[in-house]
Amino acid sequence: MDFEILLKQIDFIKEIDKVKYIQRKTKLFNSNRNENDAEHSWHLAMMALILAEHANEPIDVLKVVKMVLIHDIVEIDAGDTFIYDMQKNHVNTDQERLAANRIFGLLPQEQSKEFIAVWEEFEAGLTPEAKFARTMDRLEPLLQNTSNNGGTWKEFDVDYSKVFEKKKIINEGSTMIWKYAEELINESVEKGILRKD
Repeated sequence: MDFEILLKQIDFIKEIDKVKYIQRKTKLFNSNRNENDAEHSWHLAMMALILAEHANEPIDVLKVVKMVLIHDIVEIDAGDTFIYDMQKNHVNTDQERLAANRIFGLLPQEQSKEFIAVWEEFEAGLTPEAKFARTMDRLEPLLQNTSNNGGTWKEFDVDYSKVFEKKKIINEGSTMIWKYAEELINESVEKGILRKD
């Protein structure tokens, strides 16, 4: 066994502990406490395991789980971008690329390449696995906001059109889950927890 490889892997494991400190805008279900990135990633991984049968295409569930566990690690350096932030517009940035290279670069070369490739695949959103992983990523905060009487929608004055625009990507990974999500969005308008102009 190569001791140097083990040391690099341990360094990476220690570094990603910082994900637990990255606060997201969304709050836990039926709670006032903000979720952190580690909780978010764990929840998405569980959702992927549970909901995989609803994917539009056959998927490699382990690859989806890797994607959702890896996708926000770059926020250790780049910070969390709120999905409704209109200045950054939640797109891949140079900061995130630098973060991916630095953080995944702590790993031994083969693992580093694999993790960067998985992260890039998620960001591109083109494969069945990436589409389904992104479905999970967009569904979880929708469930949180509906459980919290509008949550961040009300807190940041987000309207129906912005929510619909950001959430419609769910359909690319699962038409079944999108049907459910669309109903939730419309019910939120009817309940008065999501503003529609």
